[in-house]
Amino acid sequence: MKKTILTFIIATLMIACSSKKQGNMIVKGQIKGLKKGTLYLQKMKDTVLVSVDSVALLGNDTFILTDNVESPVMYYLTFNGNTNDKRLLFFGEKGEITINDNVEEFGFKPEIKGSKNQEVLDNYNKVDKRFTEQRLDFIKQDFEAKQAQDEDLIKKLEVDYKKMVRRRFLFTTNFAIANPDSEAAPYIALTQLFDANIKLLDTINNSLTDKVKNSSYGKRLQKFINDIKTKEQN
Repeated sequence: MKKTILTFIIATLMIACSSKKQGNMIVKGQIKGLKKGTLYLQKMKDTVLVSVDSVALLGNDTFILTDNVESPVMYYLTFNGNTNDKRLLFFGEKGEITINDNVEEFGFKPEIKGSKNQEVLDNYNKVDKRFTEQRLDFIKQDFEAKQAQDEDLIKKLEVDYKKMVRRRFLFTTNFAIANPDSEAAPYIALTQLFDANIKLLDTINNSLTDKVKNSSYGKRLQKFINDIKTKEQN
C-alpha cells in the first residue's frame, strides 16, 4: 500500500515537472483584487489574435505565463481571452518581465519591468500624451467655434491644428531615429505615422540597425513603405 502511494506521488511529481511551462520569455506578476478568473497571454499572428498561454487564478492574484519570442512584439494580457473586455498591452521580448496591476483599473497604469522595448515605448507615450491632450482641446474649441458660427476662429483653429500635427509627426520621427536599436522604433512608425509623409517613414527605416530591420516590426515597416511606393508609381 505504502509502495503504491509512493509510486503515485513520484508519478505526480514527474508529470508536474514535465508540464512545467517553457519559454524564453517569462511574464509574471500580480493583479491585486483578482479573486478568480482565467488570465490569457495573447499576441497577433498574421491578422488573428491567438492565445499562447493561460492560467486559472482561483483565490490567488499572482501569475506566471510564458512564450517563445522570436522577435519582440506586442502582447496582450486579457481575461477570458476577450480583448473587448479589459486588457493590458505590453512589449514582449526574451527574458523575465514583471507586470503588476489591479483588477479595477486593469490595463490603464500597469507597472511593467524587464522589457527594454516597453521602456522606450513608455518614454514616447509620456510626451505623446501632451499631443493627445492638445488634440482634444482643439476638438473642444472647434465645436464651440462652430456653435458660435465664428468663421475666423474656425479657420485659425484649422491652421493651428495642422501645425500641431506636423510637430507631432516630427517629434515621432526624431524619437524613432534616436532609438534605432529598439524594435519599438518601427512599431511606433507603423502605429503613429501610417498617414505621414513617406519621406519621414523612409528616414526612420534607413536609421534602423540591421537587427531591428530584420525584426518582425522592422520587416513590416519595410513592406509598408514598399507598398506605398508601389501605389504611388501606379
